Amino acid sequence: MSEKKFHIDRFWVKVATVGLVSGLIGGGVSLGANGVIQSIRENNATQVPSGSNASGGTKVNGNKANLNTESTKAYTAVQNAVVSVLNEQKVSSSDNSLESMFGISGNSSSSSSSSKLQTASEGSGVIYKKSGNTAYIVTNNHVVSGSNAIKVILSSGKKVEATLVGSDSATDLAVLKINSTDVKAVASFGNSNSIKAGQDVLAIGSPMGSEYANTVTKGIISAKNRTLKAGTDGTITSVIQTDAAINSGNSGGPLINMAGQVIGINSMKLSSNSDGSSVEGMGFSIPSNEVVSIINQLVKNGSIKHPALGLGMIDLSNISSDQRSTILKLPSSVTKGVVVAQVASGSVSDTAGIKEYDVITKIGNTKVNNTSELRAALYKYKVGDTTKITVYRDGSQKTLTVHLTKAASSDSSSSSSTEESGE
Repeated sequence: MSEKKFHIDRFWVKVATVGLVSGLIGGGVSLGANGVIQSIRENNATQVPSGSNASGGTKVNGNKANLNTESTKAYTAVQNAVVSVLNEQKVSSSDNSLESMFGISGNSSSSSSSSKLQTASEGSGVIYKKSGNTAYIVTNNHVVSGSNAIKVILSSGKKVEATLVGSDSATDLAVLKINSTDVKAVASFGNSNSIKAGQDVLAIGSPMGSEYANTVTKGIISAKNRTLKAGTDGTITSVIQTDAAINSGNSGGPLINMAGQVIGINSMKLSSNSDGSSVEGMGFSIPSNEVVSIINQLVKNGSIKHPALGLGMIDLSNISSDQRSTILKLPSSVTKGVVVAQVASGSVSDTAGIKEYDVITKIGNTKVNNTSELRAALYKYKVGDTTKITVYRDGSQKTLTVHLTKAASSDSSSSSSTEESGE
């Protein structure tokens, strides 16, 4: 195993790489297996282990495995709240297939055309609230984007009509509502700020569509605040990284802890590197604390107009201690915050005097430890509000006044072919 250094502006990040060694390990296993098989055949091919029935009879023994593990308990607690979400869109159709095949224009007497609804894509969702005759479902915005109608398949297999309550492309979240008559379970949210790398998690959803509904995969949290670029405008987002398998159709489904609490909404995966190398086990989920903040606003207002700072940012935790002292000139007591990597010209941050390499530690009276917390704190404000931002610059603490006069771009489609939504 070797190390590569990737340069982000003036910051170097070490990444472990595996080359020829992995190939050699695979070859070694294969050769060893062939050798064992050959030895058995040559030395004692007909030997029957003591206690076996030489006539070939056998029996089924009692299952000694624990069938009520932490994983099964967590899955059982949530599975009935997980749904498949069908995005239905209008398509034009003609009642004369022969004319369509040969490109012949029909007339009113021989053919007619109409539009009908067809399932354009499928994703997942999770029921999180039941109030009277209404149940609410959180999913991804990209799962329902462009729909003319939405249907939901419950865990029981029943298909019901759904209504879009509100959606937000900036955070890739949407809320649906359905009649609660057939809803038997709702999921609860856990605190995503309290999760740890290495913690066991489960992802539940409908990979490859509703045919595989309620598929569960297990993995661990690889990083609780992984910073990614998402959107054609280069928006920086902070997400949970997991190696629990997330595939097409998992989008909008829950990532849960071993207590059965939703700690994230699965949103995207990394399928290949910039050089075309395939990637496995890199899925990303929107943290539950951010999810709760957004969906509460969507239920209340139907939409959200987010204020924008116009900054490119990196979590301070991703910067080495040497760089914190030499480049950022931070006091040793400052270990958490957000490093400003870029300031857009003419942005509200530029106007307020925020500079490259400033380290943001507070918005208003709210401490921010990472980009996820910064966004959550920022999104509590409305466009037109004014707030204070506390930064460290060249070792000194400063408080700047920011007038949040600009809104975030509504375009959150992926700008990289290596980042796939799970729709």
